[in-house]
Amino acid sequence: GAAAVTAFEGAYGRWAISLHFADPPDQAMVRELVALAAGDDAAAAVAFETVAPQDWVKSSLDALAPVRAGRFVVHGQHDRDRVQPNQLGIEIEAALAFGTGHHGTTRGCLLLLDEVLHAYLPRRILDLGAGTGVLAIAAAKALRCRVLASDIDPQAVAVCRENARLNGVGNLVESVCAIGFGAPAFAARAPFDLVLANILANPLRQLAGPMAQHLAPSAMVVLSGLLPPQAQGVIAAYRARGLVLVRHQIVEGWSSLLLQRR
Repeated sequence: GAAAVTAFEGAYGRWAISLHFADPPDQAMVRELVALAAGDDAAAAVAFETVAPQDWVKSSLDALAPVRAGRFVVHGQHDRDRVQPNQLGIEIEAALAFGTGHHGTTRGCLLLLDEVLHAYLPRRILDLGAGTGVLAIAAAKALRCRVLASDIDPQAVAVCRENARLNGVGNLVESVCAIGFGAPAFAARAPFDLVLANILANPLRQLAGPMAQHLAPSAMVVLSGLLPPQAQGVIAAYRARGLVLVRHQIVEGWSSLLLQRR
C-alpha cells in the first residue's frame, strides 16, 4: 500500500492525487486499480517517478507558507516569526477538520473581511461552517468581540474551539455544532451584522432564507466556496431576500462575494 496519499482540488472540480510508496510499486497493478476506481482515461494518465530522499517534515512545512490577506496572516507554528507587528497572525496547524487557510476561498474571505473592517465595525458576528475557525478567529482578533462559530461536524467544532484558545480568543469564540440555523445559540445571538460563510454553492443558496431572517438591517455577508459559474445563482438567491452585491472577487479560481442587506 501507499505510505502517503495527498489530494488537491483545483478549479472546476479537477483533482490531483499523489501516492507515495516506500518501495517501488507494481505499476501494472496500480493502473488496474485506478481503472477500476476511475476509468481507463484516468488509468492512462497515471505517471510514475522516483523521488530523491529528503526531509519530508521540513518539506511539508515549507510548502505551507504563510497566507497573507490584508492585515491577516495565516501560518503554522514554524512561521510565527514571519508575522509583522502591524499584522494579525492566525496560527493554524494541519488538522483533520477542513481549513488550514491555504485555499483560495479562505483567502478570498479574509480579503473581503479586511475590506469590510476598514469602514464597518460589526459587533454580532457569525462564522457559518467554521471548519478550523480561521475566519472566526480573524474576526475575533480584529474586533475583540464575541463571534459565534458553527459547523455540522463535531470534530471541526472541537478543533475550532482549540484553535481559538491557542490564538488567545478562546473567551471570544463560541463554537457550536449545528445544521443550518437550528441551534438555540443562533436565536440568542441574532440579529447578526456580519456573517461569514465559506461552504458550498448549493448550501449557500438553501440558506439564503434562514440567513436573511437572522440578519440585522444593513448587515454585511461574506460568502465563498463557489466557482465563478455558480456565483450568479447564489447572488440571485440572496437578492431575492433583500441583499445586494457589493463585490465579487475571484482568488485562485474561486469566487468570494460581499453582499449587504438593504
